[in-house]
Amino acid sequence: MIFKLNEDNQAWLNESWKKLQVKMSAECDRIGSRIPYIPEGGRYKEDKGETDIYWWTNGFWPGMLWQMYHATGEEKYKAAAERVEHRLDAAFAGYDGLHHDVGFMWLHSAVANYRLTGSTRSKTRGIHAANLLAGRYNPRGKFIRAWNDDCTGWIIVDCMMNIPLLYWASETTQDPRFAYIAKDHADTALKQIVRPDGSCNHIVILDPENGELVEAPGGQGYAAGSSWSRGQAWAIYGFALSYHHTGEQRYLDAAKQVAHYFLANVAGTDFVPVVDFRAPEEPVYWDTTAGVCAACGMLEIAEHVGESERALYVNGAVQILKATDRRFCNWNPEEDAIVDNGTGSYHSRNGDFAVPIIYGDYFLIEGILRLKGSDLLIW
Repeated sequence: MIFKLNEDNQAWLNESWKKLQVKMSAECDRIGSRIPYIPEGGRYKEDKGETDIYWWTNGFWPGMLWQMYHATGEEKYKAAAERVEHRLDAAFAGYDGLHHDVGFMWLHSAVANYRLTGSTRSKTRGIHAANLLAGRYNPRGKFIRAWNDDCTGWIIVDCMMNIPLLYWASETTQDPRFAYIAKDHADTALKQIVRPDGSCNHIVILDPENGELVEAPGGQGYAAGSSWSRGQAWAIYGFALSYHHTGEQRYLDAAKQVAHYFLANVAGTDFVPVVDFRAPEEPVYWDTTAGVCAACGMLEIAEHVGESERALYVNGAVQILKATDRRFCNWNPEEDAIVDNGTGSYHSRNGDFAVPIIYGDYFLIEGILRLKGSDLLIW
């Protein structure tokens, strides 16, 4: 869908697209098939393909490349993305390090490739990843467990963005079991993660024998009962995508509920979210990645509502993207990464605090291309 924008917003979009083409062309030439995460001194020095092939963000760089290939037709993006996809086979071979984030890893690589090229090898990779995700399903509690080790009854809001892999697998194989698992998990998340006011838990621990609630710890937010902003963004986009794939109204209603809560909070911080909406006012910690992800979710919602409602979500998304651009974007093609001030979690000081993080760039690109009507639905 191409959204109607006013003259100023259209001018911003056109200029952003020009800058994005220059930046991504330079990055593609520099990075190629390495797998970036967080830059150091303006350069992506670490290659996650060498240091941690299982890392959950390893699909975002090929996702950026496929988005650019789809929008421009430039073969170099396709070539680099396919090489990354091939490298990710090492994660299948190792297996032990994989968990619920296989959706993030292979939707953006193999499934994107299959959707654009029809590659049978990529289709096989995507179905393999979907079976790994489906294998984490708990039929008593009706949820997909998060992580490994002692997290038997854990579910997290992030997984709402992984279950589109299961919807895709059902659509592709005509096997409804994948979608049944996805919907069971979405319904459990709707019951246990989304609160009545539109805020969300990050982590919920359930009894793996019967699915009853045991505890809701703070996770990557400030504390238990607080409101981690990227968790809210995962919920907005994740429930909107469940509606996209199923047409079941409760998912769209949930996405809208969380989106309204998100917009009410970012309106007070010039449309860039703090890391946790219920943290103390000082010090102020930003997470731009939450904003750009939420913007994409709002644009997904906008595709499923009438014209009278659409402006709320489109305008909210545009304000978030423009504010992020104005305050935190680096368009210098000689330096890696675009969106600064991403933060992995409220209490983290392990290199992912107030820095550019690869998924921030992915969602910025997707948001810009969604507004242009040129995006690839990777999810």
